[in-house]
Amino acid sequence: MNQKTQPRTGIPTTELEARREGLLEHVRREGLTGYVIFDADYIQYLTSFNFLATERPVAFAQSAAGEMVVFVPEFEVERTKAETSFERVESYPEYPGLEHPMRILARVLESMGIKESIGADQDGYPGILGYHGPALGDTSSSTVAPLAAVIESMMVRKSAAEISLIRESARWCEHAHRLLQEYSVPGATEAEASLRAGHEATLAMLQQLGDAYGGQQASSDGVSAGYRGQIGLRSSWAHAVAHNIEFQPGDVLVTETSAPIWGYNAELERAMIIGTPTDEMRRLFDHTVAAQQVAFDAFRPGITCADIDGAVMRYFEENDLLPYWRQHVGHAIGLRNHEAPFLDLGDHTPIEPGMVFTIEPGLYAADVGGFRHSDTVVVTPDGGIDVLTNYPRDIESLTIPA
Repeated sequence: MNQKTQPRTGIPTTELEARREGLLEHVRREGLTGYVIFDADYIQYLTSFNFLATERPVAFAQSAAGEMVVFVPEFEVERTKAETSFERVESYPEYPGLEHPMRILARVLESMGIKESIGADQDGYPGILGYHGPALGDTSSSTVAPLAAVIESMMVRKSAAEISLIRESARWCEHAHRLLQEYSVPGATEAEASLRAGHEATLAMLQQLGDAYGGQQASSDGVSAGYRGQIGLRSSWAHAVAHNIEFQPGDVLVTETSAPIWGYNAELERAMIIGTPTDEMRRLFDHTVAAQQVAFDAFRPGITCADIDGAVMRYFEENDLLPYWRQHVGHAIGLRNHEAPFLDLGDHTPIEPGMVFTIEPGLYAADVGGFRHSDTVVVTPDGGIDVLTNYPRDIESLTIPA
């Protein structure tokens, strides 16, 4: 990649402050004494603090007066102080420990005046990786008001900074996909092509972005590109799993890519074919491209998520394609690969500027293969879309010589 990008610094501090203030406004209106957040994505959204979520509880809390604290296991204190600007970092020795971390957290919250009526994304740390513990309400004798829906509503419309990060993610998805397509040749295996493409794209991204790349949690995290097992007839399984399959002439392939930038994701997927496509492959491929274009063209002021899915479903019905339908048109994307709202007949959320979606209608034939293109788009102020992922969609460009 020859073009030099501008430095990326993640989400500005002023924007993070505005997010927290917006949540505090809700907390104060509801008469709550403060809030506690356990979900790693929510904590990152509000603070840009990254951590590896394990059985050891981590929490971020803010009192109604604005005082903040982050609560981590003891071995995370040094890193947290070095990599964040939190003025108050509280900790506990270990989980489960001689005293359960949730009881220690309860005392920390009480010292901040967060008691009696508390807002929280959930009533205690989630039961992941074997974690078990008392509910937040049980440790503090407080009533807990749910906040997850409030935070989700805040995350729906992306800011200019968030869109910039997703756009940068899209660039590296494109780069990784070009490498993946180059390495997916007959005789190679899924693992060979995927690992080679992801490794090379990650190193190129790190070299170009340097400190502007927001580090993830593991040294292996970075750009990824692969098939998740959607090779040959298995490509008709919308969510297959990898088996290190060897590519063969006549295979239909469905790709996936990812390149988190400061935690923000774009998505780029394509259907590809090894060797000369059959007439049926061409038919389903062409309808896949057309269905995606129907979804693109459906965006306009005043519509809902259901309207987008409905437009594609009508196209499928008019062209006798319903037997090949498996999934809705797409979903929102950002800090998580899948976010609400969903481009689905059952989701009547109004489309608004700043929303970012994947557009990925697919057709799946058990005797031929699966066909799915996914592009990431942002809704523009006029109700249309800006397609953030830039990669060929035509069958000629996506046919791999046998």
